[in-house]
Amino acid sequence: MSEYPRLQTIQETAKRLQGKVLTTPVWQWQTGVIADQLLPQTEVWLKLELLQKTGTFKLRGALNCIEALDAEAKTRGVVAVSAGNHAIAVAYASALAGTHAKVVMLEQSSPARIAACKASGAEILLAPDVHQAFAWAKQIAEDESRTMIHPFEGQLTAQGTATVGLELMQQVPQLDAVIVPIGGGGLCAGIAAAVKQINPACAVYGVEPEGADSMSRSLRSGQPEKLEKVSTVADSLGAPFALPYSFGVCQRFVDDVVRVSDDALCQAMYFLFRDMKLVTEPATAASTAALLGPLKETLNGKKVGLIVCGANIDVSRYSELLARGQVLVEKS
Repeated sequence: MSEYPRLQTIQETAKRLQGKVLTTPVWQWQTGVIADQLLPQTEVWLKLELLQKTGTFKLRGALNCIEALDAEAKTRGVVAVSAGNHAIAVAYASALAGTHAKVVMLEQSSPARIAACKASGAEILLAPDVHQAFAWAKQIAEDESRTMIHPFEGQLTAQGTATVGLELMQQVPQLDAVIVPIGGGGLCAGIAAAVKQINPACAVYGVEPEGADSMSRSLRSGQPEKLEKVSTVADSLGAPFALPYSFGVCQRFVDDVVRVSDDALCQAMYFLFRDMKLVTEPATAASTAALLGPLKETLNGKKVGLIVCGANIDVSRYSELLARGQVLVEKS
């Protein structure tokens, strides 16, 4: 594995990004399902990265990567592949840095996400599935000498995402655990590296959808694994494979990765809306679903940080998934 993000480098990255990304707030969840299902001494803190510019944490890694390019590379431009959130971040960061972005998105990508990319001046290409999207982006990078800004892999990306963990540990000291959603693992790798170097006793748990569990499989086998098929309502967590850098950092610093069902994600979306008045996408609800599901017994009574990573979802899709979650909660 290449060098993981060292604490000093993470701190330097945070200073470099200061003023270009927001220091997102934290808020303690003390009502509703948390009060009903967990012990009174449990503390649940939400790191509200959904309030970040572009609506997700993705800007931190994308901007860190793009700002590292030399003038010639910026002239040639960048290319990215994404279901939406990374594409939005790359489009915004490219405009900020004075370069041009081509982003390969999926045909089924949210219209709201496509519109957000276009608003920042990016050129949008639509691919039928995620495997073809990655292949297309790679070809564009080769043909046009553009720099690929990967959605989750690499040191610069992890240094950027690690600033989320750095902020959280400063905002809420003495956490017992942090729960992080995993798509490709770039967010979890960065946060875990920061958390463990600040407080080695703080557990870091990743959480994946059952239908997109490449990191779980990779940690079991000891090497990055590829999925034949991705099937989950959490399109932001639908990475089709794990890659060596993020996998290696997660392998070093993450205590465990758990899986949650699509139904659990929808229920968690409903709880976040009902109790905390937060509009989230399914990926963002994964940390809540893990706390109330597979990690409940382990973390009941503990001081826990949940990464609330994004909220880019269009109204119709949100309404559909929220209604699904409400029905499931009311039946249970």
